[in-house]
Amino acid sequence: MTTITIPVPEIHCDHCKQSIEGAIAPLPGVASAVVDVAARTVTVAVDTARTGRARLVAEIEAQGYEVPS
Repeated sequence: MTTITIPVPEIHCDHCKQSIEGAIAPLPGVASAVVDVAARTVTVAVDTARTGRARLVAEIEAQGYEVPS
């Protein structure tokens, strides 16, 4: 299990938190997904052999949030 932290500057409320966590949590290999609204980050415990960082970023962006490269 790997922990990946992704900065998402557009996170600003509980709706953002619920939207992103709801999109990431069901992905294969994801053990946990936690959005920190104050820090504007998403921290994911994931089996990267099943779901990599690129897929996590794609899911966040599909929810309408930009992830800086």
